[in-house]
Amino acid sequence: MNLYIKKKKRTSTYLIILALIVLLLGSFWAYKKMMGWNLSEILLKSIQTNFATGKNAEKKSEIIGLIPDLLGIGQPKTYLLLFENNTELRPGGGFIGSYAVVRVSNGEPEILAMEGTELLDRRTPDDWKPVPPRPITDHLGVDRWYFRDSNWSPDFSVSAEKALEFYVGEGGTASDQIDTVVAFTPTVLEGLLELLGPITVEDIEFTSGNVTEKLQYATGYGYSEKGLVFSERKEIMRSFFDVVLSKAKQKGIFAIDDYINLGIKMLDEKQIVIHSLDTDTQKKIIGINWDGEIDSVAGDYLIWVDANLAALKTDHAIERTLNYSIKKNSADQYVAKATMKYDHLGIFDWRTSRYRTYARIFVPDGSKFLGVVGSMKTDRSMELGTVDIGRELGKQWFGTFISIEPGTNGELSFSYILPDYIASQIDEGMYTLFVQKQLGTINHGLTLELNFDNNIASAEPSEVESEWGDGVYRLETDLRTDKEFEIQMSS
Repeated sequence: MNLYIKKKKRTSTYLIILALIVLLLGSFWAYKKMMGWNLSEILLKSIQTNFATGKNAEKKSEIIGLIPDLLGIGQPKTYLLLFENNTELRPGGGFIGSYAVVRVSNGEPEILAMEGTELLDRRTPDDWKPVPPRPITDHLGVDRWYFRDSNWSPDFSVSAEKALEFYVGEGGTASDQIDTVVAFTPTVLEGLLELLGPITVEDIEFTSGNVTEKLQYATGYGYSEKGLVFSERKEIMRSFFDVVLSKAKQKGIFAIDDYINLGIKMLDEKQIVIHSLDTDTQKKIIGINWDGEIDSVAGDYLIWVDANLAALKTDHAIERTLNYSIKKNSADQYVAKATMKYDHLGIFDWRTSRYRTYARIFVPDGSKFLGVVGSMKTDRSMELGTVDIGRELGKQWFGTFISIEPGTNGELSFSYILPDYIASQIDEGMYTLFVQKQLGTINHGLTLELNFDNNIASAEPSEVESEWGDGVYRLETDLRTDKEFEIQMSS
C-alpha cells in the first residue's frame, strides 16, 4: 500500500516557462515583423515538434493545451509579475522588490507598468490599513501590511491571491484586469545569462555569476552615483530587459530547446511559480506542478520556511542544512526533530548583515509541540524567544526567531510528537515522508536519520549499501527540488 497521496501529478516533461515567454516574445515578434511569420503558429509548431515523441506523451499534451491560453491567443491575458529577491528570502520566495504588469494578446506583449514596489506602497490610500502578521510588525516596525511583504504564506496560491488583493487595494495599474500572477527570482536571470552570455547595460557588464549582486547595487546605491533620485533607482531594469531581449533575438526561435531546458530547471526548482484566477487553467497548472502550492499527503510531511526580516540581502551568504530525525520515546510515541544549521559565510558590507530570520516549520496536522533550542528573543540575545503555534494549509506549524552573526553558525531545532496515524502507519510496516523545499531556495542540504525500531526491508531512495540491515534510515541529499521517501519495514 502506497500511503503517499499527492493532490497533483509530478512531471518532468518539457516545459516553456511564462517568465521567459514574456522576455522572449519581443524577439519572436521582431522576427515576425521582419519575415512575415505568424508568431503563434511558429511557437506552437516548435513546441509541438519537441513534444511529439518520447515518454509521457499524454502529459506533454496537457502542456501543449496550456500554451495558447498563456500566450493570450484568442483572449488577451494580463499578468502581474513579481520579481522576488531570494537573497532576501521570504516565505513565498523572496522579498518583492519590483513588479510589472504585462498584457499578452495573440503572442504580443505590452508592458503596462514596471516599477519598484516601494513606489506603489507609498501611494497606498490612507484608509487601506491591513494588519500585518505579528513577526512583520515586531521585526520590521511597520504598522500596516504592504504589497511588498504580501507573500507571507509558503503556499504560492495563497501568497498570489494576497499580493493581488493588496495590489488592488493600493490602486495598482490595471488591477481589475489581472488574471494570472507569476513570481520569479534572480536565479532565473542567472540561468538566462548563462545561456545568452554576458551583456552590458549602462557600462555595467552583467554575467551569470554577478547579475544578482550588480543589479542590487545599481538599484540600491549606484543610482545616486549617476545623479538619479530614489524614485528613478530602478530605471536600469527597463534597459536591462531591453538588452536581454536584443540578445535573445540573436538566438531567436532556433534556440528554443535551450529555453525549454532552462524552463524545466527553473520550474522544477521553484524559481518560477504561476497562479491563475481561472479555475480550469489553474487545475492544469496544478496538474503539471507549476503552482508552488503546499501539498496534501497522507504520510509524514515537513517544510522549513525562513523569512529574512531586516537582514539586507544576507541570504546570499547563508548555507543551510536541514536535519530531520524521528525516534520512539519511552511512551512509544514517535518524536520528530527538525533542525536547521545556518552557516553565515559573509562579512558586514553593503548587502550583508547579521542574519535575522523568523523560521517556521509546517508538519502533519495533529503534531504536538515539545520544545525548541536556539530560539532568540532579539539580536544577540541570550533570552529564549517565544514560539508561535498555529494551524494553516491543513498543517500544524511552529515558528520563532533566530539571529546569526557573520562568520559564525547557528542552529534552530523544533521537537514534536508525530500524530497517532503516522505512528500507526510505521507500526503497520510502511512510512512515507514528503519534504518540500521553500520557494526560491537554491540547493540546501537535507540529512535524514529515521529510527523505526524495526528492520528496514526496502527504501526508495535507497541508503548507501553500508547502511543496510538495521532499523535506521540514514541519507544525505539536498533540497534543490521537493523530495519524497518511502520505507517499508520487515514484517
